[in-house]
Amino acid sequence: MRRSKAQLALPLTSGWGGKRAGAGRPRLAPRPLVPHQPRPAHRASTPEHLTWRRVAGLPSLRGAEVFPAIVAALDAHRAAHSAFRVVHFSVQDDHLHLIVEAAAGGALRVGAQGLGVRLARAINRVLGRRGRVFDDRYHVRPLRTPREVRFALAYVLHNFKKHQRLAATRLDPCSSAAWFDGFRELSPVPLDGAPVHPPHTWLVRLGWRRHGLVSVRERPA
Repeated sequence: MRRSKAQLALPLTSGWGGKRAGAGRPRLAPRPLVPHQPRPAHRASTPEHLTWRRVAGLPSLRGAEVFPAIVAALDAHRAAHSAFRVVHFSVQDDHLHLIVEAAAGGALRVGAQGLGVRLARAINRVLGRRGRVFDDRYHVRPLRTPREVRFALAYVLHNFKKHQRLAATRLDPCSSAAWFDGFRELSPVPLDGAPVHPPHTWLVRLGWRRHGLVSVRERPA
């Protein structure tokens, strides 16, 4: 008996098989970038919380080569500039937090851009590479009240505790915590040799203390 050469037609179904909407591995939503829109006017009496995020694929910014280069860049900027001042910082694996002060007008924008260039060159130099270091515009948030400044200080200086669960009472060695004079349990330390400026604004010098000194045991929200 001969086998028929006619191909049997399979019924089309709307179930399995074929390309379907939503099939495959779910896509991760990209992290939103900082909107490119005019920033609010800066006031000299208002400190700012500034954040930079590095591009993907670079080594940790806390690494044995990269972190000293960042500190050297901050120190060089401190010595060269007084209109834009970094008063506290912390360096995490893929981003930096800074609390800064600046004169009125364009000092915040010009100072942040200049520091960004200095940091990028220092990091590229030790890594033996060229190209972008930070993946987007810096994010900045004005700190207008004593409570906001107090929250920002604790958040920046203890930020590493978000990533290191066992760091209960340790100070972050990759931050300016060693020169912070507002810890409840520790005596003030002089700023000699610090890569940061002493604060000039009332909010960072005194105002935030109305809400209590920062404990070494605190964790950022």
